[in-house]
Amino acid sequence: MTETSTRIRRQAVIIDPLGLHLRPAARVVVLAKSFRSDIRVVHNGAMADGKSLLDLLILAIECGAKVDLIASGPDATEALDALVDLIEAGLEAPAQRAAAAA
Repeated sequence: MTETSTRIRRQAVIIDPLGLHLRPAARVVVLAKSFRSDIRVVHNGAMADGKSLLDLLILAIECGAKVDLIASGPDATEALDALVDLIEAGLEAPAQRAAAAA
């Protein structure tokens, strides 16, 4: 019996004032790599591997940009849920969010 692969797509808006620059892009990559699914980021018709820092930076995603996240694999839903949560939180690491809330 073969494992079925789910392919899903979600959209998110980049709200970080500096866009998807180095540090937040690295957070996206680290999170994406924690899942088995293949993850793609689409912006202005260009597609990047969500597990490649260089690919994400080449997209030059600015603040306010809408990106499509596509995941294919056994944990696709969980991967996109986590990535959308990270993006909607402003791409901040959990420690930064806790400090900002204090």
